[in-house]
Amino acid sequence: MNIVCLDLEGVLVPEIWIAFSEVSGIPELRRTTRDEPDYAKLMAFRLAILKERGLGLRQIRDVIAQIDPLPGAREFLDALREETQVLILSDTFTQFASPLMRKLGWPTLFCNELIAAPSGEITGFRMRCEQSKLTTVRALQSCGFETVAAGDSYNDLAMIRASKAGFLFRSTEKIRADNPDLPAYETFDGLLSGIRAAIRG
Repeated sequence: MNIVCLDLEGVLVPEIWIAFSEVSGIPELRRTTRDEPDYAKLMAFRLAILKERGLGLRQIRDVIAQIDPLPGAREFLDALREETQVLILSDTFTQFASPLMRKLGWPTLFCNELIAAPSGEITGFRMRCEQSKLTTVRALQSCGFETVAAGDSYNDLAMIRASKAGFLFRSTEKIRADNPDLPAYETFDGLLSGIRAAIRG
């Protein structure tokens, strides 16, 4: 039995932190897991900037409310879900995700959780589990699933490599160059074809 595990940001929806960077005028917040492999280090960097600027959950949610899925993402996801089960594995947070999941037709999402003060200041974050994407893929495999995975960033590579088939999607030049054995796609039609071949083969 197959299950497809997809990253969220950069694959199905725009990067939330990049969108917030553009609205807030803080270029440092454009840094994502495409640039920084160490997620804890990246989040500490982000939270320090938010604290320094007096920004919190409300301001980020206001930006998220304006974000739409990438063109073709909903159709891709609907077509894929006709073929097999799909699970979105993301390092985003439950407090960010609902508007995006609504626009994608409420697919199943496993993600993390922010810790916020009553004022809305984000004081920390709670990971669902250690190495959450890889750990989830391994757990699915232990239940009898064969996983197929796709993502765009450093934090997706472990789940991609642990799966029976894995793909890069709209990744960076450096990640593609460092992983030349991984099929890389730039269009949803291409990725859908690659996944279909993997689950049917």
